[in-house]
Amino acid sequence: MTTLTARALLLDMDGTIVNSDAVVERCWRRWAEEHGLDADEALKVVHGRQGYATMAVLLPDRPMELNHEDNRRMLAAETADMDGVVPVPGAPAFMAALAALPHALVTSADRKLAEARMGAAALPMPAVRVTAECVSASKPDPEGFLKGAAELGFAPEDCVVFEDSEAGIAAGKAAGMRVVGVGPRAAAHAPDAHVMTLEQVRVEAGPDGAITLRIAAA
Repeated sequence: MTTLTARALLLDMDGTIVNSDAVVERCWRRWAEEHGLDADEALKVVHGRQGYATMAVLLPDRPMELNHEDNRRMLAAETADMDGVVPVPGAPAFMAALAALPHALVTSADRKLAEARMGAAALPMPAVRVTAECVSASKPDPEGFLKGAAELGFAPEDCVVFEDSEAGIAAGKAAGMRVVGVGPRAAAHAPDAHVMTLEQVRVEAGPDGAITLRIAAA
């Protein structure tokens, strides 16, 4: 059992509280094949980043304006496809436990996609959310997490991040925050604690406003 204490929690969406892997794989396989890329290799780098940033990694010599154009089409396609979008095991109870506690969504999805996926997974949308439109740089840049902490009114060191991807875990660490890795992708990227699902996390609120996370070993 690992115990972490925080004042606020910052939550990634895809792969962390919402399982959207089926949609992500469908859309990115199609894009990779259209551009003559190995889809299996492309899928290794798509998680966590905004679409244009992923495209820049996969096609480094391509003009960025073309990546932004494709990213807009990708977001529209993903927003229209909710088939297979479900909550990560334990996410409904986890989100219910956070209802009265300081927390924010920090996602590489835009507002429409975030609302669609949270709705499809039947999860409550946090009052504070940092979506793609709110930042100038994609994860692994820490901007999103720093912005989330600032909007909640807490210092980075008082926040714990929940993330599933290499880019997201790197962003949380770069923001000076502790990171709980969620799911199989997270284990390889040295989070401060790791769980396979949110069923392994118990949230306790203290009288002084502290949030205690009791995390069972993965």
